Amino acid sequence: MTTHDSASAAGPAPVSASVAGPASVSASAAGPVPASADDRRAVTGKRRIAFAVYVADVGRLPGLQVLLRSLALTNPALCEDVVLLHPGLPDAAFDAAHRLHPRLIPRTAAGRQDIFRLDGYDTVLALTPALVVLGGIDLLMRLRTGVAAVPRLGPDGVPDPRNGTPDDGLLVIQRQDLDRPEPAAAAQDIPESLLVPLDHRYDFRALRLRDDLAVPEGVAVLNFAGVPECRTGPAHEARARFDLDDEAFRAAYLALPGAKHPDLLLHLALPFPDGSRPPIDLVRQLAEIHRGRGHHDLAVALLAEAVAGRPDLPRCHETLGVCLMALSRYEEAETHLLLATASPDFAPRAYGQLARLAWLLGRTEDARGYALAGLESDPTDANCRAWYTRTSEKAAVGTSSPGAPGTPGAPGTPGAPGTPEIPPGEQLAHVALFADGEENAGDKVLPEAVRSCFTADTGPDRWHQRHAHLLVDEAGLERLNARRAVIVGGGGLFLPDTAPNGNSGWQWNIPDDVLARITAPLAVFAVGYNVFDGQRYRRERFAASLRALVERSAFFGLRNHGSVARVRELLPASLREKVRYQPCPTTVARRLDPRLAGPAVREDTVLLNCAYDRAGLRFGHDYGHFLAETASAIRAVSGAAEVRYAAHMPADERFVDDLRREHGLTLPVEPLYLLSNDAIRDVYRRTRLVIGMRGHAGMIPFGCGTPVISLVSHPKLAYFLADIDRPDWGVSVHERALGARLAERALAVLADHPAAVSDVHDRQRALWSVTRDNLARLRELTGLPDPFGDPDRGDGPVVPAPRSAAGEDRPTPSLRPAPPTL
Repeated sequence: MTTHDSASAAGPAPVSASVAGPASVSASAAGPVPASADDRRAVTGKRRIAFAVYVADVGRLPGLQVLLRSLALTNPALCEDVVLLHPGLPDAAFDAAHRLHPRLIPRTAAGRQDIFRLDGYDTVLALTPALVVLGGIDLLMRLRTGVAAVPRLGPDGVPDPRNGTPDDGLLVIQRQDLDRPEPAAAAQDIPESLLVPLDHRYDFRALRLRDDLAVPEGVAVLNFAGVPECRTGPAHEARARFDLDDEAFRAAYLALPGAKHPDLLLHLALPFPDGSRPPIDLVRQLAEIHRGRGHHDLAVALLAEAVAGRPDLPRCHETLGVCLMALSRYEEAETHLLLATASPDFAPRAYGQLARLAWLLGRTEDARGYALAGLESDPTDANCRAWYTRTSEKAAVGTSSPGAPGTPGAPGTPGAPGTPEIPPGEQLAHVALFADGEENAGDKVLPEAVRSCFTADTGPDRWHQRHAHLLVDEAGLERLNARRAVIVGGGGLFLPDTAPNGNSGWQWNIPDDVLARITAPLAVFAVGYNVFDGQRYRRERFAASLRALVERSAFFGLRNHGSVARVRELLPASLREKVRYQPCPTTVARRLDPRLAGPAVREDTVLLNCAYDRAGLRFGHDYGHFLAETASAIRAVSGAAEVRYAAHMPADERFVDDLRREHGLTLPVEPLYLLSNDAIRDVYRRTRLVIGMRGHAGMIPFGCGTPVISLVSHPKLAYFLADIDRPDWGVSVHERALGARLAERALAVLADHPAAVSDVHDRQRALWSVTRDNLARLRELTGLPDPFGDPDRGDGPVVPAPRSAAGEDRPTPSLRPAPPTL
């Protein structure tokens, strides 16, 4: 099975201007890789895939164009780079081809043999202008070994592996297997040990068909090599279906049912033909693509024109409202979302977004009212129910601003009955993501860990809590400035597409002019740069806000050296040295909480965790491979310990369902999202090993003293392992031998567990040393006493156990509301 959000999935891969080997291949008309697409494949091990076509002369260009049309019309959800190798044709020769595909990269080359030297890619699908794609080729995208091809025909006309591989057919080349001193000069030079026979349906020779023979059912790629152009018959009729002019091709692609690749859809739909009024569903689809890429201004431009004077388009008004919200144009957003509520079909979703909008602006009662209206439209709507629950809880304790338990009147906060008055000037303000309900377990543990670095009391007496997504208005600014200091962190706040806003371009919703008027000392503490490999986002607003934040901060610490490097890239030279390394405090939990310091009583278990947010960016074409390899590792490890599944949020449980359906394995689930912070740490402390894909599925157990193995699908996991000088504790989800490597590493940890635990403790010492040094600087900023005492008192923690305000563990309810959509 395949999970592939190719929009994403990688964006155009950066491509070298030359290929390795004696033949020089230079970029001619290659468009530059968009600066908005992050590329960290060297960190994540993500596979980069490209098609490669050698065009010998201008006479082959019509065949190339037919090939590109056939590929798009038969595989509309597929869009990888297409590298056009040629002997030096003029750039203008490829103008027609550029109109057909958004990711063409022409390069000069000595001949087709240069496909074996193509730099910048891991997998190369070599095609020719004589090929026409008639069916799906997903299987080819998932191949992982050797050089795959349909063998030459034998005497009986059937492909025979003993006859070798033809040079004029389709090849699927894994560059990893061709790293030899002398790359192959032709297909027949590929060692037999590397050849992977393909079924003939992937390179069926039209020469095998006489004029009256039909193309066999199931043929995916038809090869016209050696076929005279004057020939007629069913094969040529199949090819002629793709011999279209540009307008007909665009219309044919747009009319296809089902999923389409965002790159192709945008390229072929825009610009709209002059004088035409595009279908409203198409406009909304294009707007959703822009929205998914963070180009909310482009989405608004499309939709605003489409809905002008049209209150009868609720779905479009809903999308427009969400995009306006992402631009922080809140009044306009509310208007369009209210228009969307007129339709019973879209009212619940629109009311859920209205509840979120009101919450962002601190209008808790309005948010609760919108959520209730959504439930009246559809009592089963999980998002509205989650918002209603969230805002009702805040209203019940008298909180005037959601996510702000430091507000007077709330139990346990200054001004509440029976609570000693704590002057605001004695509190610290804390800006972070504060998860509640069934949201990410890591985001629940992290804020408390940050606070425990500063004070033993992590509750509302000493801390004024401010959710990062809430708009910092004048009243919010006043509350921040009234505190002893403002601490921003932790979490991966530098991420553009979680609760996007037009004020900052990252997760703290604060306008530049408001940021400039913060007078309380400001510290950024253990924040992460969380952009995914291949993720596209606009850096302009983020970079400007980032510069203002660094200039204003008295301390600016990021949670791994990878984040430090990435953020420094976006800053002027004068500010780069202000960016420091501050490990995530969850990684030193044993130093912060005496209850975690002693020897752990461990169960004979291994905990596994996976993540599915932005699955296309994580897995690309390799999800099926990952699932199969992980199943193999589970079987191997199960002989030494019970493998259980640790879900940080309900969506993580997809792995358990897929594993059972595809491979017949069933894992018991630990729903960490239902537990208190203490209970989450206890689960991780009692197991012998954690194999995790989420960042905090590695950092939290590590901080509790438990050995970890990271499933690397995001750069941040590799960054953390580099910081502790243990890169071998990570395995890429794209690793070809993932199952074997994972099992080998896990069994080694289990076989000598005391040594593995000792290694974790040793790695923590360096992180704790950095943290202590940074906290010494921060004490000058906050004026707080040192809660850790004498640093020479040994390795054990010296601070009283921080207490969580999250409450006790909650039993699993019979009907669980989903967390509100942010």
